[in-house]
Amino acid sequence: MSRPDGGPAFPYTNCEDHGLSGGYGMSLRDYFAGRALQGILAGRRNVPDKDFPMQDVVLASFEFADAMIAQREAP
Repeated sequence: MSRPDGGPAFPYTNCEDHGLSGGYGMSLRDYFAGRALQGILAGRRNVPDKDFPMQDVVLASFEFADAMIAQREAP
């Protein structure tokens, strides 16, 4: 089963009208993760470090993104 990604972050319908091809760009999940990562990094002086390795920083940003998408889909 695939993970909900929130759909396209910046959807548009007329790709060809703008000389573009190939879909809708990044997902909302990727956009949220990028914004979460930006906040995480802004709040730290030394990233990555031995207490919070880079892989953990990236995983945390996607955990925030998944929580934001889940909240959007909640009744």
